[in-house]
Amino acid sequence: MSIRKWYHLFWTTLLIGAATAVLAGLLLQAANGGIEFKSTADLLIYPLILLGYGMLVSVYAQLGFFAYLILNYMGIGVFPRKAWQYIQLVLAVLALLELVFLRTFVGGDRNGVSDLILGIGILLTALIVSYFKVRSTNATAAVPTFFFMTAITIVETVGVLQIGVDSATVFIVVPLIACNAFQILRLHRILKPKQPL
Repeated sequence: MSIRKWYHLFWTTLLIGAATAVLAGLLLQAANGGIEFKSTADLLIYPLILLGYGMLVSVYAQLGFFAYLILNYMGIGVFPRKAWQYIQLVLAVLALLELVFLRTFVGGDRNGVSDLILGIGILLTALIVSYFKVRSTNATAAVPTFFFMTAITIVETVGVLQIGVDSATVFIVVPLIACNAFQILRLHRILKPKQPL
Protein backbone atom coordinates (compact mmCIF):
# COMPACT_ATOMS: atom_id res chain seq x y z
CA MET A 1 0.00 0.00 0.00
CA SER A 2 1.46 3.32 -1.03
CA ILE A 3 1.32 6.50 1.06
CA ARG A 4 -1.13 8.03 -1.39
CA LYS A 5 -3.51 5.07 -1.07
CA TRP A 6 -3.23 5.09 2.71
CA TYR A 7 -3.84 8.86 2.68
CA HIS A 8 -7.02 8.31 0.65
CA LEU A 9 -8.22 5.57 3.02
CA PHE A 10 -7.42 7.69 6.07
CA TRP A 11 -9.35 10.77 4.96
CA THR A 12 -12.34 8.95 3.54
CA THR A 13 -12.66 6.89 6.73
CA LEU A 14 -12.33 10.10 8.75
CA LEU A 15 -15.23 11.62 6.80
CA ILE A 16 -17.35 8.48 7.22
CA GLY A 17 -16.74 8.52 10.99
CA ALA A 18 -17.51 12.24 11.27
CA ALA A 19 -20.71 12.00 9.23
CA THR A 20 -22.09 8.96 11.04
CA ALA A 21 -21.24 10.42 14.47
CA VAL A 22 -23.11 13.62 13.63
CA LEU A 23 -26.06 11.58 12.38
CA ALA A 24 -26.06 9.28 15.44
CA GLY A 25 -25.67 12.22 17.84
CA LEU A 26 -28.50 14.21 16.28
CA LEU A 27 -30.81 11.17 16.21
CA LEU A 28 -30.03 10.41 19.85
CA GLN A 29 -30.69 14.04 20.76
CA ALA A 30 -34.00 13.94 18.89
CA ALA A 31 -34.99 10.65 20.54
CA ASN A 32 -33.76 11.33 24.09
CA GLY A 33 -33.52 15.09 24.31
CA GLY A 34 -30.85 14.58 26.97
CA ILE A 35 -29.01 17.85 26.30
CA GLU A 36 -30.65 21.21 26.94
CA PHE A 37 -29.26 23.96 24.75
CA LYS A 38 -29.09 27.28 26.59
CA SER A 39 -28.30 29.44 23.58
CA THR A 40 -27.96 29.43 19.84
CA ALA A 41 -24.18 29.08 20.23
CA ASP A 42 -24.71 25.79 22.10
CA LEU A 43 -26.93 24.59 19.28
CA LEU A 44 -24.25 25.44 16.70
CA ILE A 45 -21.34 24.02 18.69
CA TYR A 46 -23.03 20.65 19.35
CA PRO A 47 -22.67 19.37 15.73
CA LEU A 48 -19.02 20.51 15.75
CA ILE A 49 -18.40 18.47 18.89
CA LEU A 50 -20.10 15.49 17.24
CA LEU A 51 -17.94 16.00 14.15
CA GLY A 52 -14.73 16.02 16.19
CA TYR A 53 -15.84 13.00 18.17
CA GLY A 54 -16.61 11.11 14.96
CA MET A 55 -13.14 11.88 13.68
CA LEU A 56 -11.62 10.49 16.88
CA VAL A 57 -13.71 7.32 16.57
CA SER A 58 -12.62 6.91 12.95
CA VAL A 59 -8.95 7.15 13.93
CA TYR A 60 -9.60 4.56 16.64
CA ALA A 61 -11.29 2.32 14.05
CA GLN A 62 -8.32 2.71 11.73
CA LEU A 63 -5.95 1.66 14.51
CA GLY A 64 -8.06 -1.45 15.03
CA PHE A 65 -8.09 -2.13 11.29
CA PHE A 66 -4.32 -1.98 10.93
CA ALA A 67 -3.92 -4.07 14.09
CA TYR A 68 -6.21 -6.66 12.47
CA LEU A 69 -4.19 -6.61 9.25
CA ILE A 70 -1.03 -7.34 11.25
CA LEU A 71 -2.81 -10.07 13.24
CA ASN A 72 -4.14 -11.64 10.05
CA TYR A 73 -0.70 -11.53 8.42
CA MET A 74 0.85 -13.22 11.45
CA GLY A 75 -1.97 -15.78 11.67
CA ILE A 76 -1.52 -16.77 8.05
CA GLY A 77 2.23 -17.11 8.66
CA VAL A 78 1.87 -19.27 11.79
CA PHE A 79 -1.13 -21.47 11.00
CA PRO A 80 -2.21 -23.28 7.84
CA ARG A 81 -4.72 -21.11 5.97
CA LYS A 82 -7.69 -23.41 6.66
CA ALA A 83 -6.84 -23.69 10.37
CA TRP A 84 -6.50 -19.89 10.64
CA GLN A 85 -9.99 -19.48 9.17
CA TYR A 86 -11.45 -21.89 11.75
CA ILE A 87 -9.61 -20.08 14.55
CA GLN A 88 -11.04 -16.75 13.39
CA LEU A 89 -14.54 -18.19 13.19
CA VAL A 90 -14.33 -19.66 16.71
CA LEU A 91 -12.96 -16.38 18.12
CA ALA A 92 -15.73 -14.39 16.42
CA VAL A 93 -18.43 -16.65 17.90
CA LEU A 94 -16.81 -16.48 21.35
CA ALA A 95 -16.66 -12.67 21.17
CA LEU A 96 -20.36 -12.53 20.27
CA LEU A 97 -21.29 -14.92 23.08
CA GLU A 98 -19.23 -12.92 25.55
CA LEU A 99 -20.91 -9.70 24.46
CA VAL A 100 -24.42 -11.11 24.69
CA PHE A 101 -24.26 -13.40 27.72
CA LEU A 102 -21.25 -12.93 29.94
CA ARG A 103 -21.98 -9.37 31.05
CA THR A 104 -25.54 -10.36 31.89
CA PHE A 105 -24.40 -13.21 34.13
CA VAL A 106 -21.51 -11.33 35.71
CA GLY A 107 -23.28 -7.97 35.97
CA GLY A 108 -25.96 -9.22 38.32
CA ASP A 109 -28.80 -6.70 38.13
CA ARG A 110 -27.88 -5.51 34.64
CA ASN A 111 -30.57 -5.81 31.99
CA GLY A 112 -29.28 -8.01 29.17
CA VAL A 113 -31.73 -6.80 26.50
CA SER A 114 -29.42 -4.02 25.31
CA ASP A 115 -26.49 -6.46 25.11
CA LEU A 116 -28.64 -8.88 23.12
CA ILE A 117 -29.73 -6.13 20.72
CA LEU A 118 -26.13 -4.95 20.32
CA GLY A 119 -24.91 -8.51 19.69
CA ILE A 120 -27.62 -9.18 17.10
CA GLY A 121 -26.89 -5.83 15.44
CA ILE A 122 -23.18 -6.57 15.18
CA LEU A 123 -23.90 -10.11 13.93
CA LEU A 124 -26.31 -8.92 11.21
CA THR A 125 -23.94 -6.16 10.15
CA ALA A 126 -21.05 -8.64 9.97
CA LEU A 127 -23.10 -11.02 7.83
CA ILE A 128 -24.17 -8.24 5.45
CA VAL A 129 -20.65 -6.82 5.11
CA SER A 130 -19.24 -10.34 4.60
CA TYR A 131 -21.78 -10.97 1.87
CA PHE A 132 -20.79 -7.82 -0.02
CA LYS A 133 -17.10 -8.51 0.49
CA VAL A 134 -17.48 -12.00 -1.00
CA ARG A 135 -19.43 -10.58 -3.94
CA SER A 136 -16.67 -8.05 -4.57
CA THR A 137 -13.75 -10.47 -4.12
CA ASN A 138 -14.06 -14.24 -3.52
CA ALA A 139 -15.38 -16.76 -1.00
CA THR A 140 -12.15 -16.86 1.03
CA ALA A 141 -12.84 -13.31 2.24
CA ALA A 142 -15.98 -14.33 4.16
CA VAL A 143 -14.40 -15.56 7.41
CA PRO A 144 -11.76 -12.81 7.78
CA THR A 145 -14.41 -10.15 7.12
CA PHE A 146 -16.83 -11.76 9.58
CA PHE A 147 -14.06 -11.98 12.20
CA PHE A 148 -13.07 -8.36 11.72
CA MET A 149 -16.64 -7.08 11.85
CA THR A 150 -17.47 -9.06 15.00
CA ALA A 151 -14.45 -9.77 17.18
CA ILE A 152 -12.43 -6.65 16.37
CA THR A 153 -15.48 -4.38 16.60
CA ILE A 154 -16.38 -5.88 19.99
CA VAL A 155 -12.81 -5.42 21.24
CA GLU A 156 -12.93 -1.80 20.08
CA THR A 157 -16.18 -1.19 22.00
CA VAL A 158 -15.04 -2.71 25.32
CA GLY A 159 -14.31 0.73 26.80
CA VAL A 160 -17.78 2.10 26.17
CA LEU A 161 -19.43 -1.17 27.25
CA GLN A 162 -17.89 -0.71 30.70
CA ILE A 163 -19.75 2.59 31.06
CA GLY A 164 -23.05 0.72 30.79
CA VAL A 165 -25.02 3.62 29.24
CA ASP A 166 -26.96 2.59 26.15
CA SER A 167 -26.83 6.04 24.52
CA ALA A 168 -23.04 6.13 24.85
CA THR A 169 -22.85 2.64 23.35
CA VAL A 170 -24.96 3.65 20.35
CA PHE A 171 -22.97 6.85 19.97
CA ILE A 172 -19.67 4.97 19.59
CA VAL A 173 -20.85 1.76 17.91
CA VAL A 174 -22.62 3.41 14.96
CA PRO A 175 -19.59 5.33 13.62
CA LEU A 176 -17.27 2.47 14.57
CA ILE A 177 -19.25 -0.09 12.57
CA ALA A 178 -19.57 2.33 9.65
CA CYS A 179 -15.81 2.94 9.60
CA ASN A 180 -14.96 -0.75 9.96
CA ALA A 181 -17.38 -1.74 7.20
CA PHE A 182 -16.05 0.97 4.90
CA GLN A 183 -12.41 -0.01 5.48
CA ILE A 184 -12.86 -3.74 4.94
CA LEU A 185 -15.02 -3.22 1.85
CA ARG A 186 -12.61 -0.67 0.41
CA LEU A 187 -9.36 -2.54 1.08
CA HIS A 188 -9.34 -4.77 -2.02
CA ARG A 189 -10.08 -1.79 -4.26
CA ILE A 190 -7.19 0.18 -2.81
CA LEU A 191 -4.75 -2.72 -3.07
CA LYS A 192 -5.79 -3.67 -6.60
CA PRO A 193 -3.02 -2.70 -9.03
CA LYS A 194 -3.90 -0.19 -11.70
CA GLN A 195 -4.62 -1.67 -15.12
CA PRO A 196 -2.21 -0.58 -17.84
CA LEU A 197 -3.67 1.77 -20.44
